[in-house]
Amino acid sequence: MSGFVEKPEPIQVPGLVHLHTGKVRELYQNEAGDLVMVASDRISAFDWVLPTEIPDKGRVLTQLSLWWFDQLADLVPNHVLSTELPAGAPADWAGRTLVCKSLQMVPVECVARGYLTGSGLVEYNESRTVCGLALPEGLVDGSELPAPIFTPATKAAVGEHDENVSYEEVARQVGADTAARLRQATLAVYSRGRDIARERGIILADTKFEFGFDGDSLVLADEVLTADSSRFWPADQWQPGRAQPSYDKQYVRDWLTSAESGWDRKSEQPPPALPQEVVEATRAKYVEAYERLTGISWT
Repeated sequence: MSGFVEKPEPIQVPGLVHLHTGKVRELYQNEAGDLVMVASDRISAFDWVLPTEIPDKGRVLTQLSLWWFDQLADLVPNHVLSTELPAGAPADWAGRTLVCKSLQMVPVECVARGYLTGSGLVEYNESRTVCGLALPEGLVDGSELPAPIFTPATKAAVGEHDENVSYEEVARQVGADTAARLRQATLAVYSRGRDIARERGIILADTKFEFGFDGDSLVLADEVLTADSSRFWPADQWQPGRAQPSYDKQYVRDWLTSAESGWDRKSEQPPPALPQEVVEATRAKYVEAYERLTGISWT
């Protein structure tokens, strides 16, 4: 069992219809039919949405996504229409709210990997493949791949785990033309992001994107190249053959699996609240990633 430890009640705003509560985001529709996406400060780990929030996290994710959308605009259009706060919305929504095009979403997590780690490493150790793609012998945790690879996954509901699938399975589900466009866009966006991050001393190990269609146009949606959707590693500490220091929520995962937390991941008990020092250290990681990537001081 997993999911929300404490599922929040969505805020009701006149003129907005609440559509969905995700792990991090609340999704609404306005009277014009546009989507209003609000990034909360919730954080998830091991398929649980934790009871403790990370202050400013939703704003950091939103502002970093907006910065990346600008860097990627010549490669692929995005879904953002406005950052203006809807009338009657609470003041806390400022900086964490996007008004977006309503798209026909593609039900695929579009994952790009430039380095071997995580679930890709597990599969590689068993079969020397990732999502059915053959890789060279001798790779270890943190190894850079010969070239970035597209390793899609099915999009899971809250409390369930995304499942890696082959490219052929994606083509079967969404059609060969759409699958090819997803792969091309995913690798193009990853490569741009990797190069920009590298200039700033950060390794973009892997990331995931979501795409939708606006008519025949493939559009980049949701968040993009954030510490929630990507693995960022400090380049000066990269050392293949071990787990890498990171700018994501690894700090939270490490505490939850430590003896200090007292939580058994394999049990059906929900994880405990995070201590203040873990909250502060995690917030600092998100802010540091934002500042290093954008060159903008977080205030």
